[in-house]
Amino acid sequence: MTQRITRFLLPAIVPALLVALWWMASAGSTSIFFPPLAKIWQRFHELWIFDLVGEHVVSSLNSVLIGLGISIVLGVGLGIVLGLNDAIATAVGPLLQFMRYLPAVAMLPLAIQLMGIGPDMRVLIVVLGALWPVLLNTIDGVRGVHPALVDVAKSNRLRPIDWVFRVVVPSASPQIFAGIRASLAVSVILMFASELMGASQGIGYFILETQRQFSLPEMWSGMILLGVIGYLLNVILLLVERFALVWHRESRS
Repeated sequence: MTQRITRFLLPAIVPALLVALWWMASAGSTSIFFPPLAKIWQRFHELWIFDLVGEHVVSSLNSVLIGLGISIVLGVGLGIVLGLNDAIATAVGPLLQFMRYLPAVAMLPLAIQLMGIGPDMRVLIVVLGALWPVLLNTIDGVRGVHPALVDVAKSNRLRPIDWVFRVVVPSASPQIFAGIRASLAVSVILMFASELMGASQGIGYFILETQRQFSLPEMWSGMILLGVIGYLLNVILLLVERFALVWHRESRS
């Protein structure tokens, strides 16, 4: 019991100390750029406790979750096909590497021209950036299936569909989840970037507008909210991963 409490409280110690330090150090601040944390918290409470959630937070979360969901479906599906077929993977390898290192943010102007300013454009930008970690990790995970599992599957004459869904996907799932976690971080970044250039709502749009109006406490509150949302999404994904890969941890132990 004591170990569980310690594991729960230990990660909170450093953030709590940093917040306390920031609160005390900024208490007497008169700088327009670095207002007191107490004032930022007051604006955070006034703006983000239900007030602007429907207008800005929901819009941003939709872009992240829809874009990440599409990236997972495409990345895992294509990754399994390419991981199981070396000839196709070799043929499209140069194209994958080219697209991987082409920043999705660089395609924002083109996406705006093609799709206009709206949620579809923001989802597209998220997909263009978040697809690659899932895809490449899935390919590596599929190619890394243990040879012993291959021999067992052949000896039991598994059907191709059973081979894929009962052997390949479970074996590659730890690496697939690693790719999804990387894609989540990319999705949040690209959501924010797309809202800076092509949005009329969203957290990125709110931060940009408050910066232009020199409403710095409001701007800081939006930045803090963005970090909190990213952290909570990562925690949720870790819980899903922990539940889905419980068999993996037990086999390793």
